[in-house]
Amino acid sequence: MIGAWLSRYGRRRRLIAAALAAVSVVTAYLATRPAPAAPTVLVAVRDLRPGPLSSADFRPAALDPPPAGAVRTLGQGQTLATPMRRGEPLTDVRLLSTYPLPPGLVATPVRIADPATASLLAPGSTITVLAAHDQAAPAREIVTDTTVITIPKPARSSASQEGALLVLATTPSQATELATAQAHARLSITLRTNLQ
Repeated sequence: MIGAWLSRYGRRRRLIAAALAAVSVVTAYLATRPAPAAPTVLVAVRDLRPGPLSSADFRPAALDPPPAGAVRTLGQGQTLATPMRRGEPLTDVRLLSTYPLPPGLVATPVRIADPATASLLAPGSTITVLAAHDQAAPAREIVTDTTVITIPKPARSSASQEGALLVLATTPSQATELATAQAHARLSITLRTNLQ
């Protein structure tokens, strides 16, 4: 009887030892396995102004966790809608193609006559667009209190082109008005300020 008890006790000890050895192996594996690599996103290599982007404007960087909407690869023909600081990760809401507009509004490119005026603006500025058809008639308001989405930097090939390009948040009917006015008039703007 004592022999049977010792035999059962020995088997239990061997089973416990085997289980402890398995736990030790699993624990050692979990402790020594390499950590999963952090996701790679694109970050700006220098301060960037709104305008056309190239792959040279960004470098890949591992960020864990990555910001929501982080861009991992840059497609052709992308335009930056807002300024970026060096080292800042690129997210989808920074790109003009995916810029979040309120429902019912569209992004409308508009060329104003005086390029120096664009230096007074920044994304988020509120402006009114005026159209002057000829010198005899006063300018009239085309769009009032619209928001500037971005001010694209001019491409080198268009450096001699007159005026400055703005991208505005407008309704589709305002976009039609602006397109008609651009074809027949010189456009200028007034800038709304917070001064009382």
